[in-house]
Amino acid sequence: MAGDPSTELMLRVRDGDAAAFEQLVGLWQNRLVTLFLHHTGDHATAEDLAQEVFLRVYRARAGYKPTAKFTTWIHTIANNAASDLRQRSYRRREYGVPTNVSASSSALGLEQIAVAASGLLPARIADRTELQAVVQQALAALNERQRMAVLLAKFEQCSYDEIAAAMDISVPAVKSLLFRARDQLREAITPYMQGDAP
Repeated sequence: MAGDPSTELMLRVRDGDAAAFEQLVGLWQNRLVTLFLHHTGDHATAEDLAQEVFLRVYRARAGYKPTAKFTTWIHTIANNAASDLRQRSYRRREYGVPTNVSASSSALGLEQIAVAASGLLPARIADRTELQAVVQQALAALNERQRMAVLLAKFEQCSYDEIAAAMDISVPAVKSLLFRARDQLREAITPYMQGDAP
């Protein structure tokens, strides 16, 4: 992984270089916040999750080994942080405590990813607002693992192998998640595209 600036910085962080950690945060902060914003639809939650990733990176610094691409390593941490948030949110709902991330807000900002994922949307759409609402509903219906796979594939341009490593699943499982996600998006959006929507 020589030549990757993030890997080089992380190796310096591992050796106790605080300035390198600041540089690493500067390099990845906006990217992670944007990734989580697309995932959760809530800017405060996205910033909290990015902060959590950096805390986990810092805590894991002593054991860091550049055996995989740095992007795969940090996306694995990001996926785990998002999964932990999902579990905490589920427990809050289970016990009746309100949570910040609502089902309707969970897909905000994902319209462009859905457009890329579905491949169904023609350039001439009369009512963009209505379309965005349809897409947001379709994305909200995806499960968290499907949404994360779509984000990594379309937003982060990760390969199947990188997504598999980040999500700790097999490449065929990644392909299956993406296939089902695209199929669900297509099914939800097609009636709108054909003018059959109520």
